[in-house]
Amino acid sequence: MTMTMMMSTTTMMTKTMRRTLTILLMLTLMLNALDGRAQESGWRVRIAEVPVVASRRLADIGAQRTDLDTLQLRENIALSLADVLAFGSSIFVKNFGRATLSTVALRGTGASHTQVSWNGLSLNSPMLGMTDFSTIPAQLVDRATVLHGATSVSDGSGGLGGAVRLETATTQRNEAGYTQGFGSYGTHDELLRLGLRREKFWLALRAIGAASKSNFHFRNHDKKENIYDADRNIVGQFHPVEVNRNGAFADRHLLVEGGTDAGQHQLRLSLWLANLDRELPLLTTDYSGDRDYENRQRERDLRLVGRWQATADGQGLEASLGYLRTWLAYDYRRDPGNGTLSTMTRSRSRVNTAFAKIGGRREIGQRLLVGASLEVNQHFVESADRAVVSAEGKPARVGYDQARAEWSGALSAKWRPAPRFGMSATLRQDLCGHDLAQPIPALAAEVLLSRRADIVVKASATRNHRFPSLNDLYFLPGGNANLRPERGQSYDLGLGFAHTNAQRLAISGSLTWFDSRITDWILWLPTAKGFFSPRNVGRVHAYGLEAQSDCRLSLGTDWTLRCRAAYSFTPSEDRTRSTADDRSRGQQLPYTPRHTATATAAFGWRQIQLLYKWCHYGVRFTQTAGHTAPDGRLPRYFMSGLGISHRTTIGPLALNTKITINNLLDEEYLSVLSRPMPGRNFEVFVEIGY
Repeated sequence: MTMTMMMSTTTMMTKTMRRTLTILLMLTLMLNALDGRAQESGWRVRIAEVPVVASRRLADIGAQRTDLDTLQLRENIALSLADVLAFGSSIFVKNFGRATLSTVALRGTGASHTQVSWNGLSLNSPMLGMTDFSTIPAQLVDRATVLHGATSVSDGSGGLGGAVRLETATTQRNEAGYTQGFGSYGTHDELLRLGLRREKFWLALRAIGAASKSNFHFRNHDKKENIYDADRNIVGQFHPVEVNRNGAFADRHLLVEGGTDAGQHQLRLSLWLANLDRELPLLTTDYSGDRDYENRQRERDLRLVGRWQATADGQGLEASLGYLRTWLAYDYRRDPGNGTLSTMTRSRSRVNTAFAKIGGRREIGQRLLVGASLEVNQHFVESADRAVVSAEGKPARVGYDQARAEWSGALSAKWRPAPRFGMSATLRQDLCGHDLAQPIPALAAEVLLSRRADIVVKASATRNHRFPSLNDLYFLPGGNANLRPERGQSYDLGLGFAHTNAQRLAISGSLTWFDSRITDWILWLPTAKGFFSPRNVGRVHAYGLEAQSDCRLSLGTDWTLRCRAAYSFTPSEDRTRSTADDRSRGQQLPYTPRHTATATAAFGWRQIQLLYKWCHYGVRFTQTAGHTAPDGRLPRYFMSGLGISHRTTIGPLALNTKITINNLLDEEYLSVLSRPMPGRNFEVFVEIGY
């Protein structure tokens, strides 16, 4: 019955998609014809040049940050934030396909060492301690900033590698848009955007739907099949081509925002609803054949944030209230061979978080900026596996039900005693439950060496910590209530420049050296009782270089070129003092490549744009023993993509058509051990907007 309903729903959606695509293509032809007549009739408006003069802000003194390109955030509706980070920064993103768990390794740290916030609300799960970037559609983000090292302390603690700040913008005009996309493997995407502006009031809505069978073919290099002659003798072997099974997903998101910006006061309310239903594909080492099974994860999210801001005469005050609710379900059932499905895991988790923050800042003269903030998060987490059966044969509830309050207060000062020199200092104090942590100091300084080329030298240093997640403390079986917070110290020194020539060429770049040492790293290790348990045993030394550059070139009135590149060299070595025969000491951490590089190039001619993107991930080790372990590595790979789009406008209407080719060179690669990845695939998008 369920399969019949799914087939019926898929058929209806396919028909709807075809009808929508037909209408949009007809509109494309009509608007192209009108656009041609408009150009022949000379419908053109010349806009006068407007000079823009900017000065270096006090709030940015010593900041090491990367602003993600808006072009990449808006490239197409199928991208998640994980995809944008993979091609738009030098951060390593670990995933095994679209709509699968995606985590980042920032400056050689772990997935839980990157703090993520959305409009001030933390998206790091108090239960798991990390953020799944595949659950964040890029179309729901207007500004995305990566804060490196000590700069992340301005947003909060716990970012031993850094932080990612996500924000949405207010609606400035009336707008409406609908985008339909479809691609390989039965993939289809939809986006609806509505915006309304009435003087000082605004309202915006964004709705996203995405679904795919994700049944791509791949060559399974973890299996071999024999080739026999007529006498049944083995004369050769080959790697079979298989189909990715159980990889379908259906994601839906709704973002509703509204507010007012009356004079010096701004008030906004943001509501984000998410409904995710994802299957987990089989491993390449699975030999179960066609046996029935279920391996599925579902998630329901509600995120609500209200913010009030007041600014006047160099001072500002801000207050925020928020609420987050997450329901997680994981079901794993398998046919042991008797034709019936046996339940192995039936996990249910509920997370409720109440959030409040108040902060203020004041400029004293034109050289000093002081600020203060106080933030509290109250978490309630309930997690249980309901598939466990007691000795009496009755369902047993194995899990935990815990609450924890997290307080964080900060004081900051930015001082520019001379036009070319500035310093900043931040002092943060955390209280987690009944545990008062050591204060977190963060210091930064910058020197302007050249005004003409805007050459700036920046340096910063900080001490940071991260409290264990609730799963680390209370998970059954294995939780360890005696865990200590992870502690880290980091330093960085960087050089940046920016140059603009006659409004035709703009080029900028930076080179940063960093050094981080983390102690009491929490590792889940096997125990004599047969399960894993976390312990404070890890010592990690992460260091290296980060480089990035950006170039914009205007060639006349019709030609534009935009190039962006980033590279990171990140040795992240295990310095844990263990037994003499421990082969992990001095080795690179698992799934942390030493070399990561990305590049994008956008070439525009009138209303046509060609976008090429490329990334490279070096060798990743899958075991703590690093290169000393046999077959414990994933080879390096290069990934590239190509997109071409055409935009037509006539009056208030705009039509944009785009074709995207992913994995352009049909690379065979793995990002995670035993997880297949798709080959070359295609997507087509048609957008009509007002």
